[in-house]
Amino acid sequence: MVQAAKLFFRLDRSQTEIAADLGLTRWQVSRLLTEARSLGIVRIEISPRRQRLPDLEARLQSAFGLRDAIVVQSAETEAQGTDAVARAAAEYLAGMLPKPALIGISWGRTMAAVARSLPQGWAPGVHVVQVNGAVSLRLGMPGTHAVAEAFARAAPGTATMLPAPAILGSATSRAVLQQDRVVADVLRLAEGAPVLVFSLGAAGPDSVHVTSGYLGAEEMAALQARGAVGDLMGRFIDADGQIADPALDDRTLGLGLEALAGCQRSIGVVAGAAKHAVALAALRAHHVNVLITDEATAIFALESCND
Repeated sequence: MVQAAKLFFRLDRSQTEIAADLGLTRWQVSRLLTEARSLGIVRIEISPRRQRLPDLEARLQSAFGLRDAIVVQSAETEAQGTDAVARAAAEYLAGMLPKPALIGISWGRTMAAVARSLPQGWAPGVHVVQVNGAVSLRLGMPGTHAVAEAFARAAPGTATMLPAPAILGSATSRAVLQQDRVVADVLRLAEGAPVLVFSLGAAGPDSVHVTSGYLGAEEMAALQARGAVGDLMGRFIDADGQIADPALDDRTLGLGLEALAGCQRSIGVVAGAAKHAVALAALRAHHVNVLITDEATAIFALESCND
C-alpha cells in the first residue's frame, strides 16, 4: 500500500504502470490507494494560491447553498482587500470550464479592479454584455463602459454596451427608454447570459451612485431610512435581499433581480466591512450562487446566518 501510494502521489506514476510494477491488477491498485487515504497513510492538504481559506469556503457553500465560494485572507487596508478579492475573481473567471460564450457584467470600482486583474487570453471569443445602465453624470468616474471594454479586450472577445443612464428621472422615462429597440436588444441579450458577474455596493455617501451623480446625499439618506443596505446591478436591497424602494427601482434601468434566479452562475464580488450587510442580504435572498469575498465578510455572514 505504501509503495503504491509513493509511486502514485510522489512519482506521478499511472495506476496502470503501478499495477505492472507490483504485479497487481489496476483495480487492486485503485483499492490500495483508496484504503491508504482512509487509513491516514495518505493525507491530502489543499494549499491554494492567494492565501485562500478552503474551510471558510466550504462552510459558506454549506450554509447558503452556494455553487462555489472563494475566500481570501483579509488585508490591512480596504484598497488592498478590494485588490485581493478582485484578483481572486479574475482567477476564478479565467479558470471557468467550459469557457462561457456570453457573460453579463455590471460596473463600478470593484468591477473595474476585476477587469484590471484579468489575464490576457482569459476567454477567447467571449461576448461581454453590460447588464445595467452606466452613463456617468460626472467626469473621472472609473468603471462605466470601460469595464465591459476591458473584459472583452483581455479575453479577447467582443462587447455590447448598454447606452443608457443607470437611473432615470421618472418611471415613465425608464419604461419608454427600456422599450427602445437598441436598449431592449441589449437587455434581451443580457437575459440570456449564463454567467452574470457583479459587485455588491454599500448604501451610503460613498456609493458609486452618489459619486457618479445619480443620487444626492439626501436621497441616499432617505434610501437608508427605508432599510437599504446596498445594491447589486444597481438594485438597492434591504437586509432580507428585497427591493428597498420600489419607486427608485422603477426608475432603474437594467436587469432586475429576477434575472439572477435562473442564472447558471450569479457571481457576487465583495470586500470590506462597509459591505458586510449587503453581502449577507444577497446570500440570504440567494441572489448569488458564487461568492468571491474576504475572510472578514465570510465570517460575518456565517455568524449572522441564523439571526
